Amino acid sequence: MTTTQPVPDAGEPPGDDLEARSVTMHDDPRFQELRARLLRFVVPASISFFCFYLLYVLMTGYARGVMSTKVIGSVNVALVFGLLQFVMTFGIAILYSRYANSRLDPLADELREELDGEVRS
Repeated sequence: MTTTQPVPDAGEPPGDDLEARSVTMHDDPRFQELRARLLRFVVPASISFFCFYLLYVLMTGYARGVMSTKVIGSVNVALVFGLLQFVMTFGIAILYSRYANSRLDPLADELREELDGEVRS
């Protein structure tokens, strides 16, 4: 019977614990600011989309007269409402992309470079 010794990880030098540095990074005020900025966009956007979708579902179930109202030709309010779901989805995606590029990515890049820089040194 032979015993095997664990092979040391060749990726990182000994004593350089990425996990410990990552946990420490969570206490950094800049990381807290990054999380707060993310939540300032995600929470209102999610609530808005959910309410709009819920309104659509409820009106389809309980306000059939309103939803069946013709807008143009055979296009009714329900169809317009349904298509607006797609418009809202793409609108939120575009707004998030712009928000992330201007408010999230610069700070996230700074934090990532600092974390990665400690690994490489």
